Amino acid sequence: MLQGKTGIVFGVANHRSLAWFITKALSNAGAKLAITYQDKRFEQKLKKLAEEELPDQPLALLCDIRDDAQIENVYRQLHESYGRLDFIVHSIAFASREDLEGQFIQTSRSGFLLSMEISVYSLLAVVRPALPLMEKGGSIVTLSYLGGQRVVQNYNVMGVAKAALESSVRYLAADLGEKNIRVNALSPGPVNTLSARGIKGFTGFLKHIREKAPMRRNIEGEEIGSAALFLCSDLSRGITGETIYVDAGYHIMGS
Repeated sequence: MLQGKTGIVFGVANHRSLAWFITKALSNAGAKLAITYQDKRFEQKLKKLAEEELPDQPLALLCDIRDDAQIENVYRQLHESYGRLDFIVHSIAFASREDLEGQFIQTSRSGFLLSMEISVYSLLAVVRPALPLMEKGGSIVTLSYLGGQRVVQNYNVMGVAKAALESSVRYLAADLGEKNIRVNALSPGPVNTLSARGIKGFTGFLKHIREKAPMRRNIEGEEIGSAALFLCSDLSRGITGETIYVDAGYHIMGS
């Protein structure tokens, strides 16, 4: 489905991360990939994981998205290796643990700004320098969550950040549509990732989803990978500015 396509997945952390499930789906569909990691300590583990589980070894590139020089270096290496880019997957979010507990009103100024910079502005930061490599158009996919639309206990400032991220998707879609670049968000249900386990009460929330979702189950990481594959492929060529839920239907329920 993606033979001859090239892309990059920002924010791969480990084998449990949503970015990794997406990477596997895209690689298995024939795409040439680059993946980024935030810190050097992840490098060897991710390279070993790629060797064991992917059909082709992706470029593994260091990228702290708060550093514009590192972002520029990523795109220099992509240009040298691939010459062009067909899709970008943005799977980056962060909030301090203390800002995910208690009441939203207690969010610190520094914690609010940090969450917005990493979870929202980073999308603009990685898209803008990519545009010269996307002259023939392409697809940009980011990851949101229902907490950007509804109040979810212990999600707090991250919910506000996801709301801003979804709004950014719409504005970017309007900006880039004339370049034939589509911008969409996936909004997965909760999956047992490292970041999710940092949310207080997460296990109980998984149980609640299983009981209330129309499909009476939680989703799997592979399902998010498949949805991202659809959005990165030409099958979704008429879709932009959307937030697509992959949550076994939970978002349609009243509680």
